[in-house]
Parts: sequence; C-alpha cells; structure tokens
Amino acid sequence: MGTVIFDLDGTLADTSGDLLAAANACFRSMGEGDLLGPDDAPVALNGGRAMLRLGMERLGRAGDEAEVDRLYPVLLEHYEEAIDHHTLVFPGAMEAIRLLSDGGYRMGICTNKPERLAQLLLTRLGVRDAFGSLVGADTLKVKKPDPEPLREAIRRAGGDPMRACLIGDSRTDRETARAAGLPSVLVTFGPSGPLTAALEPEALFAHFDELPDIVRRVVPLA
Repeated sequence: MGTVIFDLDGTLADTSGDLLAAANACFRSMGEGDLLGPDDAPVALNGGRAMLRLGMERLGRAGDEAEVDRLYPVLLEHYEEAIDHHTLVFPGAMEAIRLLSDGGYRMGICTNKPERLAQLLLTRLGVRDAFGSLVGADTLKVKKPDPEPLREAIRRAGGDPMRACLIGDSRTDRETARAAGLPSVLVTFGPSGPLTAALEPEALFAHFDELPDIVRRVVPLA
C-alpha cells in the first residue's frame, strides 16, 4: 500500500490571502496600516512569524522578537476568525486525490500550520474527509523539516513509512522528505512555485492532472 502525504499551504490550497489579512490586522492593532501586500504571498506561506518579522522590518524594528512573540497569538486569533474568506483549493487537486485514492493509495496531510487551524480550514473547505491523517505543527514535539511528523502522518493514514512520498511546495518539504528517506514531488505553480525546480526534488508538476502518473512512478504499488 502506497501513501501520499500533502503539505497544505501553497500545495493543496493558496492560503496566502487570509494569512496576509491576519498579519495586517495585527499591524493595524499597533496603529500602523497594512504593511504586507499580494507580492508577499511567498512569505505568508512560510508562516505567521515570517510575516510578522517582515512587517517589523518594514517598521525599522528588525529583530524585535519580543513583539513578534506578542503578536503571534493575536495573528492566530484573527486568522481563525477569517480562515476561509479568500482561500481556495487549487484547481484539480481533489480530482487527483480521488483518482489516487480509488487506485489504492492512502492520503494524509503533514503541515506546519497548527493542527486545530488545519482541521478547521479543511473542514470549512469541505475536504477533510478525503484524508486519513492530519499532522500539524503542534501535533508532536517537533515539526517539519524533522522527518517524524511525516512518518506519523503516514502511520496514521495506515501506510508504510518507507512506501510513501511528500507533495509540497518548499525547501522545508524537500528537506523533510529527504530526512525521511522518501521522494518529494513539488509544485511549480502558486506563490512559491517558481523557486521549486532549484530544490531538485524527485519530480515536479505544474497541474494536478499530472500528479497521479507521477505518484505511480515514484511510489509504485507493486
């Protein structure tokens, strides 16, 4: 039995719009305007702290980790309140996942988004039931690029940790798969897409309709 584990942000869905809005709500609470815009989408997909650090840098307060720590839970509150206002699953993603599942592969998610927020977002998007597992940033004591969250996502999906691949969009995903001794397949679309070829994953894809054939090649069922 082969297992396919997906990253969430930037891989299954473009969540950057809602993430940027949450960060900007934090900056407005400080009496500032919106400090981040659409061009900062790649930073958004690196997480809340990355966005806050960029905003603080633009305020001339680079390195103010105390303020980043103070604002981070505020950002999570804003994000939870409007987690699916702009987020959409990438076209063709669920069709590819259904094909793979019908073909005998198990499905799961390994994300560096807090597990509770990942559960909420996937439920709101109506796709949570398509995945047999979900491991978030705080599910275990470690997060990606440590390989253990990926292995745990595979185990919880009912798969073999040595017969799987990770579908992602970032250096973190590439390093996580490599640390686990597994192939990675990275997207070439979305905010982070133009940078993924340089990471030299086992495979790349530009459209989700390409994914089933790629998975069958890198994780054959027999």
